[in-house]
Amino acid sequence: MTTSSDLDPLNGIPVDSSSSKQKAESAPIPQWFDASPYTHQVAADIVRYGPIARTTLAQILKLSQGALSRITGDLLHLGVIEELPDARLAQDAGRLPFGFSQKQSESSEKRGRPLTALRINKDERSFIGINVRGNSALAVAVNALCEPLGEPHTLAFTYQSPEELAVSLAKVVAECVKDAKRAALPEPSLLGLSLGGHIVDNATVTAAPFLHWNGNANLAELLTQRCGIPTLVFNDLESALRHECWFGVGVGVSRFALITIGAGIGYSIAQDGEPLSGSETSYGTATHIIVDPEGPRCYQGHIGCADSLTNDSIAEQYSEMMSKTCSFEDFVTDARKGLRQATQLLNRTCFRLGVLIATIANAAMPQKVLIGGESSFLAEMSMESLRKGVETYRHSQAAPVPIEILDDTWINWGRSAASSAIERYILG
Repeated sequence: MTTSSDLDPLNGIPVDSSSSKQKAESAPIPQWFDASPYTHQVAADIVRYGPIARTTLAQILKLSQGALSRITGDLLHLGVIEELPDARLAQDAGRLPFGFSQKQSESSEKRGRPLTALRINKDERSFIGINVRGNSALAVAVNALCEPLGEPHTLAFTYQSPEELAVSLAKVVAECVKDAKRAALPEPSLLGLSLGGHIVDNATVTAAPFLHWNGNANLAELLTQRCGIPTLVFNDLESALRHECWFGVGVGVSRFALITIGAGIGYSIAQDGEPLSGSETSYGTATHIIVDPEGPRCYQGHIGCADSLTNDSIAEQYSEMMSKTCSFEDFVTDARKGLRQATQLLNRTCFRLGVLIATIANAAMPQKVLIGGESSFLAEMSMESLRKGVETYRHSQAAPVPIEILDDTWINWGRSAASSAIERYILG
């Protein structure tokens, strides 16, 4: 028997969904529901833009009202989404794609059925996000809207083998399971783990510089076996980008770039809610872009590349200025005090960051640039120097580049890992 989920919503004729079903059956991870790709996309957009009116959603997806009603009817029946009064419509127009507005749909919907808003049923599922950073890890339980269900749990460990790390992480996973139960939500459906490294098939870590691993490690399988929860592993930068696409400031933005500064330099770009980075994200491709022809020499011999923005390089530069060994923390403390040498290096660093932003903006032409990473706060300390760096390498008639500095709390990196798990759970 053909259900509405098996119909092409553009013309109502049956489609062959056997390939998608076979993929779901062979996939090592569960999905929230088994339906046509259109149904999964509708659910994904309700996550991103909800609470949202049916008419607005139909316009975004370019579906007829009838087709959308059939799909949302299935999702309501499955308990994936819920209806809310029209007063709960999201009023933030910035969270909708450019040119769309909730207000546009009100008059047309009032002529038919009562105006209601659709939102994902956030308390139907729970997830866990873990971020591994250096020799520490943070884990947090979230609902289907990636809202934390309790306080994050942290874990410090010495550099361990993949097997030993899985045993250690199982302790914080158990605490997250308790958080979900205390919130009266089901046990976590999926666990997402992010780290700085190269990941194959969201399972095998082939390179993790900060963990000092040699060879390949199927961390997803190790955690699944140890914790009893299906696990996916992601590059931390790509997870952060996906989080902004689904739950953050990138929702509704056609194209935006994310630059992270800290222990390393990260760069990725999203188009229409999806990362364009591919597998090269994990290789730090922006690290050796030239930002100052007279800057310091990096470990690969380049002069003045973006590696000069990393914490270790800044510490080395400051040590040379002060003629003594200084840490990155020493530099930050002195910069906050307004010490002359630290202020000079801060301004120089932010100017170089502005040059990197301008270079990326000139090439990728994003509508917005996000600055994240554990050292992103430096940009706020010298925004004028950053703007000068951007302006120096942008055409005088080019449109200004909107820049937003993200709140780089560690819990957000844990939520980012959970975001990637939620996306896979909904879209497959």
